[in-house]
Amino acid sequence: METPSRRSVLLAGGTIGALGALTVASPAQARPLWTWSPKGSVAGAGQGADPRWVWDPEADDLVAALLQRGDVPKVNELLKTWTKNGQALPSGLPADLRDFLERARQLPSWTDQDKLAKAFEFNQKRGLYLGVTYGFASGMMSTAIPHEARAVYYSKGGADMRDRITKTAKLGYDIGTEKAFQPDGEMIVTCVKTRLAHAGVRNLLPKSAYWTKTADEKIPISQADMMVTWHSLPTTVMKQFAKWKVAVPADESAAFLHSWQLAAHMLGIKDEYIPKSWDEANAQAAQVLDPVLAPTAEGIKLADMLLNLAAFIDGGILTKHILGALTRFVLGDEIATWLKIPKEPVWDPVFADLWPPFVAVREGILDITKAPKELREFYWVFDEIIRQGVLLVLSGANYPISIQIPTTNNPNY
Repeated sequence: METPSRRSVLLAGGTIGALGALTVASPAQARPLWTWSPKGSVAGAGQGADPRWVWDPEADDLVAALLQRGDVPKVNELLKTWTKNGQALPSGLPADLRDFLERARQLPSWTDQDKLAKAFEFNQKRGLYLGVTYGFASGMMSTAIPHEARAVYYSKGGADMRDRITKTAKLGYDIGTEKAFQPDGEMIVTCVKTRLAHAGVRNLLPKSAYWTKTADEKIPISQADMMVTWHSLPTTVMKQFAKWKVAVPADESAAFLHSWQLAAHMLGIKDEYIPKSWDEANAQAAQVLDPVLAPTAEGIKLADMLLNLAAFIDGGILTKHILGALTRFVLGDEIATWLKIPKEPVWDPVFADLWPPFVAVREGILDITKAPKELREFYWVFDEIIRQGVLLVLSGANYPISIQIPTTNNPNY
């Protein structure tokens, strides 16, 4: 397997991949009735069922059978060797799993390889911005999504957040590679393995007494939950780019969307829920993502874990403050306050004051080639702070990354 370096994972946008009173505010107001029309999806039609009550029955039933038969440890070991999209499946897999994998690895008929090639160009040019947005917009936002925060915290992934992040990071890395969805790429494999892992969580988490005490759902990771997470990634990225005045050509924007539409499909999201355009994506996000953002005790703890991931470098003396300030700058004061991320009198102004000219320089809008040497050196230092702030989150991660079906919940809960 060609394993990504820590630097390449993060610069390709890989991280979770995803970064008052003691009492937690009550959850966001109840989500409105599902009104988004499947006519706005890549399928162009559908039943229009509320995705909160739709899961992934094919994968869920399969994994339930694997767990019941005690096959999961053997399956996880065998699937470690399956890394490339076009690679033959390992011998020895149960027949029902093999049949599922052969179906699940097939790209949909609406796949556009030209758009995927253009998406790679976009990822190449915008790697640093993607690292920041995936990590400190999408990743940290996930801790303010109640369903996701609780599912992560009480499932096996919550017991080892660095391991959890590296597995999510692989998704962000793989989608940004040149041949992500081609036979010698790895994105299809990563998506299908993640789909199986999600099915494992759906089977196991309802057995957790800790999760059931706090959850407002009977089964986790519904189609709605998956779309909420999806919008925290590409939809949020494009909103941040617009906010930062990063000019993205229309063809690159459409290509980036297409790559994530395919990712959604391969993760088991039904086509009737996958938006066909950015206008439709923004309309759906306003219904499924924006109203559910809220703090939880679990999310606050996860956020603190994420901000401490680089503490092995300096004991958290400096890194936690930098990562916290970057999170506040990207997500805003409200969400940072929810997550109990303290204001940083030194670093908050640094990001607020320097990010706009930083983007302007990188975009060629502001020319500093003739600026004083001190200013040029300061720009370089800020550029390096951004890079290192993203990179440190995954420092110390173990490779190769193996996404597996869980057999237990968080053993600490």
